Amino acid sequence: MSIEFITLIMFGSLIIGLVLGLPLAFLLGGIAVVCTYFLWGPQAITMIVLQTFDWSKNFLVMAIPLFIFMGLLLQRSGVAERLYEMMYRWAGRLRGGLAIGTVGICTIFAAMTGITGAATVTMGIIALPAMLKRNYNRGLAMGSIATGGTLGILIPPSVMFIILGLVTQVSVGKLFAGGIFSGLALSLLIMSYIGIRAFLQPQLAPASPEKYTWREKISSVTGIIAPLLLILAVLGAIFGGVATPTEAAAVGAFGALICVFAYGRFSWKLLSEVCYSTLRLSCMVIWILIGAACFVSIYTSVGATELIRETIVGLEVNRWLILIGTMFVVFIMGMFLDPGGIIMLAAPIFYPIVTALGFDPVLFGVLFVINLQIGYITPPFGFNLFYLKSVAPPDMTMGEIYLNIYPFVAVMIVGMAIVMVFPQLATWLPSIIVK
Repeated sequence: MSIEFITLIMFGSLIIGLVLGLPLAFLLGGIAVVCTYFLWGPQAITMIVLQTFDWSKNFLVMAIPLFIFMGLLLQRSGVAERLYEMMYRWAGRLRGGLAIGTVGICTIFAAMTGITGAATVTMGIIALPAMLKRNYNRGLAMGSIATGGTLGILIPPSVMFIILGLVTQVSVGKLFAGGIFSGLALSLLIMSYIGIRAFLQPQLAPASPEKYTWREKISSVTGIIAPLLLILAVLGAIFGGVATPTEAAAVGAFGALICVFAYGRFSWKLLSEVCYSTLRLSCMVIWILIGAACFVSIYTSVGATELIRETIVGLEVNRWLILIGTMFVVFIMGMFLDPGGIIMLAAPIFYPIVTALGFDPVLFGVLFVINLQIGYITPPFGFNLFYLKSVAPPDMTMGEIYLNIYPFVAVMIVGMAIVMVFPQLATWLPSIIVK
């Protein structure tokens, strides 16, 4: 059976399954089992079992539920309300200040959670009504929340970087470091876009009339010191080589629990709900990883990825065009697939190609994750758009959200281009930290 025919069968089945609405994890795993059976016989299905076992006992995988647990605890600790109050007191008097501050809060929240949904839903509940009440343009308010929420997968501790590190064997610590300045640059770019629009069109984002004294502004900062110190401790331990990502995640989870106690928010009901949400999210992510790992393992076993790599590397075109081409493919996949599944499907194919062309693996990882961010806000299946709709006013339709998100998609694409043009944003800090 030719490699081309196997490719057609595997990816054709995947597309059909997605159109039918089948769960991605079981779809990928099912295709792997069926193809294994017909290619090598029933005895070869043992390969699937061994692949699943290898992933389930990987020590780095433990960091995923621990970071999710840490993020959900911090989300429920009341720190989001304290962040918003601080932002409102400091930036409310500026044109577009609430939207700019919302992106700033999402940036801080990103460093606390490592996932996107938490910031999007929380800011949708807290910030969206406040902005609409003060006559902010609905599209600008929605876009700032949905786009700011995507920073959770770029700024460490990013769960997506952990998955990418597992797949590509690139140091997770270096990927985390690569995401810091890239994430901050992207955050500043989004804020700048909002600020420029508010300056040119004041009616879109009027300044808030409330005034606060310096004492009131400074006092609002004290409530977020503990979570920020926790994040610095977790990332510092990883970057300094003191702890592995999994060990640092365990410390972070314990520290987040202490923050919940310190803010007086602890209850057994809260702990039960956070544990359940952690279990649900972790199982979803890990099953997608296992299903995709089996799918890619079978595809690799027939020699397809090596054939693709040799074909693309042998093309007589500029290497930057190839990099842009891979990013375009990931962009299209982001419109339809789960980000974890995209990493498992595309990274094993594209990573050897871009490294063979001389690109820094950390730069590729950062660009890849920025592309996944764009996928979170790109119709028709941008996850953050659905998160936002779940907490938006009833009269705010999905069509309205789709229509107003495209300027922010363009800003994100510009951000990815900036990181390509200035790769030091992604590569400088990883080059100086200890492994």
